[in-house]
Amino acid sequence: MTSRRALLAMVHIARKDLHLDEETYRLVLEKVAGKSSAAALSEQDLGKVIDHFRGRGWAPKPKGRGASRPRPSDSKHVRKIWSIWGEMCRRGLVRTPTRAALRAFVERMTGVADPEWLSPSQANRVVEGLKAWREREENKS
Repeated sequence: MTSRRALLAMVHIARKDLHLDEETYRLVLEKVAGKSSAAALSEQDLGKVIDHFRGRGWAPKPKGRGASRPRPSDSKHVRKIWSIWGEMCRRGLVRTPTRAALRAFVERMTGVADPEWLSPSQANRVVEGLKAWREREENKS
């Protein structure tokens, strides 16, 4: 069994890995466990929060050498965003082809810090934005 301290650490690591801002993080805690502070949560509540984060695509990073690749999303909308982004990067249409750059684009369009947290309608807005960007870049040549 995992100690409360280890569970609390996992919650904070997941928050960082998922790039959650303070407000979003507090809302998740409130929604999942009924309290807005991880310090006030029981071991059972911390487990629920960790399960919620795992359901959103978070997985603890393996210790040691050989870091694993990010797990593909369970959401077809998010996979579509990453697919279009990857294609644009491969074709040289993106000036800064990094994950951070896509996350910044997503946040500018939706106010959400990570594609994994988008609703289907927000994801659709991002997909359409990427398509329009791709078309503008293609028409420049």
